[in-house]
Amino acid sequence: MPIYAYRCAACGHADEHMQKLADPVLTACPSCKAESYQKQVTAAGFQLKGTGWYATDFKGGSSVAAPAADSGPACPGGACACH
Repeated sequence: MPIYAYRCAACGHADEHMQKLADPVLTACPSCKAESYQKQVTAAGFQLKGTGWYATDFKGGSSVAAPAADSGPACPGGACACH
């Protein structure tokens, strides 16, 4: 079951609630009883374990080409040839 973070816009009370996907969104703040309890956007938490593709292909290095050397900002306010 997913854990959702909620925060009250009226009193600032924040809490986490375990809910099913089909459960209705909570609106009443358990602290001040105002109808301003809102679900917050949070990052999904997961961890990859074992010897899967992520460990063999990406762990300890990357097969993606390295970015080009940084030559600084494109136009730092007059320090380039275009000014």
